[in-house]
Amino acid sequence: MSEQVHNRLAVVRAERKVSRQALADALGVHYQTIGYIERGQYNPSLDLALKAARFFGLPVEALFSLEPFQPLTTEIYGDNGRKQ
Repeated sequence: MSEQVHNRLAVVRAERKVSRQALADALGVHYQTIGYIERGQYNPSLDLALKAARFFGLPVEALFSLEPFQPLTTEIYGDNGRKQ
């Protein structure tokens, strides 16, 4: 069984106001495939991950990781202001 690939596809897609259908069309896949990837039910091929990164103009590691992503605010601002 392969390891789960974590992703930020839904976050980036929403930020860029790109629908699942539009992304799927650009990547040459069915729109349901995008949903499966976003929910972690399907690991994208390397080819598909690279195409998605190119579509958004981001490095592939900004979209996909073998480790869970931290919240974006933590990555950007660190733990400053975090309640303890």
